[in-house]
Amino acid sequence: MSFDALFSTSICYGSGAPQAGWTLAFPITFPLAAAVSLYIAGASRLWRRSGHGRPLRSRQALLFFAGWAALAVALVSPIHALGEHVFAAHMVEHELLMAIAAPLLVASRPMAAMMWALPARLRQTLGAAGHTNIFQVIWAVMSRPVVATFLHGIAIWTWHVPALFEAALQQGFLHYAQHASFLGTGLLFWWVLLPRPGREQDCGGAVMHLFFTSLHTGLLGALFVVSRRLWYPENAIGSKLWGLSPLEDQQLAGLLMWIPAGLIYGGAALLLAAFWIGTSGRRHASHLPII
Repeated sequence: MSFDALFSTSICYGSGAPQAGWTLAFPITFPLAAAVSLYIAGASRLWRRSGHGRPLRSRQALLFFAGWAALAVALVSPIHALGEHVFAAHMVEHELLMAIAAPLLVASRPMAAMMWALPARLRQTLGAAGHTNIFQVIWAVMSRPVVATFLHGIAIWTWHVPALFEAALQQGFLHYAQHASFLGTGLLFWWVLLPRPGREQDCGGAVMHLFFTSLHTGLLGALFVVSRRLWYPENAIGSKLWGLSPLEDQQLAGLLMWIPAGLIYGGAALLLAAFWIGTSGRRHASHLPII
């Protein structure tokens, strides 16, 4: 099999609607199957050792499978194949990756379970690698909220440059690189910003970064809505089959980025703000003198 064929974006089966089918390409199905297999194996081991921690493990498992299902819907279901011909479907796929799957997977904290699925010697090797100076320096830089927000924003805006966007439609490897950068920077973004025990004081900054992200993604969506020029003609060739003109398809995609996705980022910011205020109030009350 050639390199281009391996990364084909058109390996689809069972098309029950125009330009739609299930995508079963190896670069998509193998990582999805490997991730869920590792998680199930490791989570089973942790479950037997959890004792009183089982309710927490159950919640984490529900979050993981919800996030994994969102990935599968985005990358395997007919949404993926349809996204090559209808821009609005392409936008749904991207928002599923960045605004649904990424925060659910991060909130599930899957790495502990996945590590427990590995042989003990490999776990020790990976643990030692993670404590090397160069890795810790790189991670310390990348896990700063400003850096994570910047990288996530750069990925979103760069891949929507018309030349790059249409190149990704035509070249399978670039198509997968686009999805990988959206998901990868999304995972980093949510990992840095979502609260964790001992880091409640960081929620104030996280609120700001989430609101900023909702603003700049909303701006990009608004540009799609108000523009009278077609940004991606190659991604609108199937819109007429679904009762849309190419410009209406672009406007619908812009609305999806502007409103539903913006509500997710903005809603997460409001929830974090409430959490931050609540924890700050409890922390302040615990330091008050008892009269």
